[in-house]
This record gives sequence, C-alpha cells and structure tokens, in this order.
Amino acid sequence: MKKEYCGLFGIYGNKEAARMTYFGLYALQHRGQESAGIVTWDGEKIREQKGMGLVADVFNERHLGKELKGSIAMGHIRYSTTGASLIRNAQPFLVRHGDLRLAVAHNGNLVNTYELRSELEQNGSIFQTTMDTEVFAHLIIKYLHESETIEEAVGKACNKVRGAYSMLILANDKMIAVKDPNGFRPLVLGTVAGNYVFASETCAFDLVEAEYLRPLEPGEMVVIHKNKLTSHRFAEPIRCSKCIFELIYFARPDSHIFGDVVYERRKAMGAMLAKEAPVDADLVMPFPDSGNYAAVGYSQESGLPLELAMIRNHYVGRTFIQPSQDMRDFSTRVKLNPVKSMITGKRIIIIEDSIVRGTTIRARVKKLRELGAREIHLRVSCPPIRFPCFYGIDFSSKGELIAANHSEEDIARFMGLDSLHYLSIKGLVDSVTQDEWCLACFDGNYPVPLTDHMGKDCLEATPGIIKEFC
Repeated sequence: MKKEYCGLFGIYGNKEAARMTYFGLYALQHRGQESAGIVTWDGEKIREQKGMGLVADVFNERHLGKELKGSIAMGHIRYSTTGASLIRNAQPFLVRHGDLRLAVAHNGNLVNTYELRSELEQNGSIFQTTMDTEVFAHLIIKYLHESETIEEAVGKACNKVRGAYSMLILANDKMIAVKDPNGFRPLVLGTVAGNYVFASETCAFDLVEAEYLRPLEPGEMVVIHKNKLTSHRFAEPIRCSKCIFELIYFARPDSHIFGDVVYERRKAMGAMLAKEAPVDADLVMPFPDSGNYAAVGYSQESGLPLELAMIRNHYVGRTFIQPSQDMRDFSTRVKLNPVKSMITGKRIIIIEDSIVRGTTIRARVKKLRELGAREIHLRVSCPPIRFPCFYGIDFSSKGELIAANHSEEDIARFMGLDSLHYLSIKGLVDSVTQDEWCLACFDGNYPVPLTDHMGKDCLEATPGIIKEFC
C-alpha cells in the first residue's frame, strides 16, 4: 500500500524558522528521499517551497534567506504511501479557505481514505492530489464550519479518520501537532532558545541544539499560539500500537523513540539473536548500515570478533526507501563492496535487520560465495515479515514478502545460505523496554480494522479521478 514513513519538523517563534526547519529535515533525511517541502508564516502571508528529491537539492540560500520569510515554519520529507511519486503529492499540503491559510504535513497512513474521499466528493469536495493527507485538509475545512475553533475542527477530523498519523498543521499563526489514538508514529516535542519545536525523531533536535521535552501521547493535540503551549485530548487511547519497525529499521540509531534509545535496542536484538541461534564461525559482519548495531550486540554476546567486511558507498541512498524497483536493483550493485581478504576461506555470520523481498541479500550472498566464503550463516534481528503493513511501511501485499510465501528452509536455499535464523517475536519484544507494540507485519494481528479499498494506487484507480501526470 502506501509507504508513508515520512519525516516532520516544525518550529514556532524563531527568526530563522525556515533555516532551522531545513536542518531539522536534513537530520531526518533517512525517513524519506522522494520529496521535501517547507511552509512559513510571517504574520500575514504563508509561503511555501517544495520539490522532488533530497532536502539539499530542493532548498537553496535564496529560499532560506529571502523567500521563506516568517518566524513559524514546518517541513516534511516524503516517502510515498498513498499517491504517486509526483510534485503535486509533495507536502506540506497547502489550502486557502477564506482568511485561513492551512498547511498539513502527515506521517502515517489511513485505512479509510477511499471511503472518506468518496463521501467528500459526493458532497462537492474537489481534490487536487491522490494523497490521504488531502482528505485530512478537506475534513478540517468541513468541520470548521460547525466548530468554534480550528482546534475543535482538527479534533473532529481526527476522530473521523482511521489508521496511523502523526501530523503537523499550520493554521495561520497556530501550529497544531496531533498523534493518532493508537500512537503508531513517533512525534516529539522540544524547545530551542525559548521556542517550541516538533520532530519525528530526536536526532533532529540534536542538530538544531534543541532540548527534548517529551513525546506526544496517543490521542493528544498540542497547540502553539503566541508561543504558548496548550495540550488537549481529542480522543482516548484505543490500543497503544507503537510501530516496532521504528526500532528495527527506520529510526536513526542516535534517536530516542517511544521511550527507547534506538542504538541500545538494536544491540539488544543482536544479543538476543546470539542467544537464540549461536553458530561456530570465524567472524560476525553486518550488511551496513542497517545491520551494524545488531551485529555489535551479536558479537559481544557470542564472543566472536566483529569485522566490517563490507564497505558501503555512502553516496548511494538506502535501498529499501528508493521508490522504484529499477533504482533498488541499481543500488544493490553499487552500494556495498567486500573486503576480499576478510571473506576468503572464512565462516561468516551475517547480521541483517530485516528481510522483505530477499533479492538484495541473495545477490550479496552470491558475491560472498564467489569470493570463497566457506560458510555463510544469516541472522536477522526481527521476525519473518509475513503480513502486509497498512499503517505506513512499503510492503503492502503478501506477494512482496518472501517469508509470507516460503519456509525458512526454502529461503535459506534460495539465498544460498548454510543456515538462517530470524529473531523470534518473543525475543524481539524482550529486547525492548516498552510494551504495547504493533506487530501486525509479523503476526497478522491488525490493531485498526482494515477496509476493502486499500493500496498505494487506490485513489489513482478511483472512477472519476484524473490520473497523475508529470
């Protein structure tokens, strides 16, 4: 379905708001490489700059120093989940309604987008994009006519949608942050130089030298107006379902997510792997960078030496986040290069954080065999991904998931491995300090009921909706 592991950053009351937002997005670049956008408010006018590509490619000194004026700003980096990878679907999504200038930036994925959009269109709404984020904007405007405040309208809109969302909203001189009642996606609050800031991860605070205060709670709305903060509960927590894939893969290792330090949790997953599936070998090695920290934990627990026998070209983006299969295949070939002397004749334990499709790892194992590796054992620091994610990760059908269709033994044969072991679900949960996780991609237990019309292209296929064009 949709792939919305995006990044959010917002700051209120800072004279360098656009520049601070740029740096915040830069720190969050790992969360999306498809598009980037910043909107600002200068007291009278809302301004925006959006583009396809990386943060450093979308913004320049002219944008940050002259055009994006104002002391209130928020930004978004996108890795698409609902809607095609086109500039019209870049965020923040901007709406002008009377005297209101409304910008919405969304990290997450709704499961009732199709139904809501169909209902809104029947009542006269006209859509410009194929993003579920635009549905939010239309709902906010709809409920604004029957509400006393923008905060009340936002709360009603949030209670109408179902699924995963952490969201920043700029409504003239108010900045509003909300998190869904299940708490799927991270969103944190901090301060810098007396100003409030929001971000998807605390690593963005580190770059702009902000102090981390706390995470937003499930069902919470935080409003910043005239640099004063108020907190509201728009919904009671339903079933806290924090996405554990943040700790496994997506979040930066130096971030603090859901009350856990990512680096420490990934090490703990690796250590648990060593307890569950020890093997006699010469060395432990990761496929950088995703397996690095679990490999440290496996090495320390097992007593086997850790070797960085694969060297990464850091000018190639993260394979899994690339939006097309052609780009994934290209990245597989150029991303890593082995240190041959560390491979030939060795019994190797490879640590990887996850296996989705399996094609990338298969190609790398084949290369290691060609270099003369004597044994290759793969240890994966998460359980087999057997079920599609409908809350914001880019595996939306069982056909994409190798573990959904093949046994562990078949996967090991397909990849050319001597042995394969995935971390058990119990081992994963025991490796983290919090509870109440969403584990649906592992066990199929979806915390929010699904609908019939879902998928990344569900809106493109809707009758009456104009197809995307460049």
